[in-house]
Amino acid sequence: MTRKTAADFDPEVLKLFDQYVHGGITRRDFLSSATRYAVGGTTAAGLLATLSPSFAAPVVNADDRRIKARFVELPSPQGNGTVRGYLVSPADAKGKLPLVLVVHENRGLNPHIEDIARRLALDGFIAFAPDALFTLGGYPGDEDKARALFGKLDQPKTRADFVAAARWLQQQPEGNGKLGVVGFCFGGGISNYLATQLPELAAAVPFYGGQPAAADVARIKAHLLIHDAGNDERIRAGWPAYEQALKDAGANYQYHVYPGVEHGFNNDTTPRYDAAAAKLAWQRTTDFFRARLA
Repeated sequence: MTRKTAADFDPEVLKLFDQYVHGGITRRDFLSSATRYAVGGTTAAGLLATLSPSFAAPVVNADDRRIKARFVELPSPQGNGTVRGYLVSPADAKGKLPLVLVVHENRGLNPHIEDIARRLALDGFIAFAPDALFTLGGYPGDEDKARALFGKLDQPKTRADFVAAARWLQQQPEGNGKLGVVGFCFGGGISNYLATQLPELAAAVPFYGGQPAAADVARIKAHLLIHDAGNDERIRAGWPAYEQALKDAGANYQYHVYPGVEHGFNNDTTPRYDAAAAKLAWQRTTDFFRARLA
């Protein structure tokens, strides 16, 4: 079967899906509104299923012998008490390695984000991917259930958990002390947030993430590499104010918009994935981390 891409869906369906996955409308609302676009024997439920992730084919398998991977727990006294995450490093590491915190989308630490951490390990980084849902039992293995759980999080405590995770990672003896963060969607917003909170952060790479308050931007010391999707009106609406705040603060940033692609274009488990844009954005990301975290 040929893999579906964003071009196979009416743009209005993609907008409805974006609203649904970010809590703007309910599943029932999506199904009701998407019915008018279900043609040729397709149902609204079928559209939703096709747009949802498939984790069947990771890029790097969990048992790949080129990496070392394990789950660890660490204290987060200002957050939810304990953070659990997935720690991955190259199996044949020589010397101390740069460190990258990986922040998931609004479904917790799902198999795709674990795969992202493994990819970074193969690129020569120590990667740590916390699970914000750990305090509620962890990623439940179902994207809809995960999204529902996400809405129950205490967001200030969750942000504190990511601060604790970043500081813990930076102190790992196998690392070189140079810390970066990459995040996607919710995680992109956390990447921006951490840049305002951690003067020790060397590099931040938000993929289609919400921007921080303009008043907080002056605290940013990290170098920023910001990726946005051309068709992502919701996120791009906040860019002009963020850019002005970055300029006013004299921040060091690069901004890339990938024309004609959707929010989530880097996630290769869904039809919104765009191979060309994802390849370019990921190459820019790893090059950026190598330059800033060496």
